Amino acid sequence: MAMGGRQRRRNMVGLLFVSPWICGLGLFILYPFFASILYGFTDYSVLRDPEFVGTDNYAGIAADPIFWQSLKVVLVFAAFSIPLGVVTALSLSIMLDAGKRGVSIYRAIFYLPQLVPTVVVAILWTWLFNAEFGLVNHILRWPLQTFFGARPPGWLASTSWALPALVFMSMWQVGQMTIIYLAKIQDVPQDLYEAAALDGAGFWSKTWNVTLPQISPIILFNVVMAIIGCFQVFTEPYIMTGGGPARATHFLSLYIYKLAFEEYRMGYACAVALVLFLIILGLTMLALRAARGRVYYAGEEA
Repeated sequence: MAMGGRQRRRNMVGLLFVSPWICGLGLFILYPFFASILYGFTDYSVLRDPEFVGTDNYAGIAADPIFWQSLKVVLVFAAFSIPLGVVTALSLSIMLDAGKRGVSIYRAIFYLPQLVPTVVVAILWTWLFNAEFGLVNHILRWPLQTFFGARPPGWLASTSWALPALVFMSMWQVGQMTIIYLAKIQDVPQDLYEAAALDGAGFWSKTWNVTLPQISPIILFNVVMAIIGCFQVFTEPYIMTGGGPARATHFLSLYIYKLAFEEYRMGYACAVALVLFLIILGLTMLALRAARGRVYYAGEEA
C-alpha cells in the first residue's frame, strides 16, 4: 500500500509538471484545429454568428482560381527548394566531415542564419534583391551588361523572377539540415569505409554506397520536414512581395491569412486550411510510401 501511495504521488507530481504543456496543447493546438474543421462548414465572418452551409465552402474551393494559383505557387516552390536544399545541405555536411581544421567554426557559421528571426531575414533579402541598389544586382550588373548586353532583373517586382528569388533565399537557412546530416554522417561506422577502401572504392563510391544508405533515414526525415515547411511558408512572401505581381508568390498560407483577416471570410479560410492540411498529409504519406524499401535502418532484418 505504501509503495502504491508513493507511486501515485510521483504520478501526480509528474502530471503537475507537464500540465502547462498539456494545457497549451489543448488550448492553442487541439481546440483551434477541431474548431477550424467545424467552422469550415459554416459561413462565419467573426462579426456575426456562424451559419451552417454544409459543403458549400469546399465546392467554392474547387471553383476558386486564386486557390489553384496559390497551390501552383507552393508546389513549384517545393519542387525546386526541397531538392536544392537537400543537395546543398548534404554537400556542406560531407565537406564539413572531410575537413580537419575549423570544422566547429564553419558549423557555427552555417547554423547562424537559423538564429535570425524570419522577419529580419525577409527584410534583409528585400534589400539584397532591390532592383536599384541591392547587392545582388550590383554584383550581376557588370557581367550581364558585358557578356549579354542585358540589365539585371527586377526580382521581387517581376512575375518571372519573384518566385525564383524566394527559392534562392530559402537556401539561406539550410544550416539546421546541414548540422543534422553532419551528426549522422559522423555516426557512420568507420569499418564500413575501411572495407570499401579495401575493395578499391574512392571518395564518390564511398559516398554513394556507404554514406548515403547509412544516413537515408535522416534524408527522409529532412525531406518530410521540408515538405511541411514549404507549405507553411508565410512570413517571407508576406513581407517581401505581399503575394507578388500577378500573384506570382501568392502562397496558400498567405491566401488563408487574407481570407480570414482581410476579407473576414473565416469559414471559407478554415475550409482552405483543412484542404491545405490534407495536402500536406497526403504528400507526407506519399514520401513515406516512396521511401519504403529504400531507407536503411540499423538492426533491421533484411
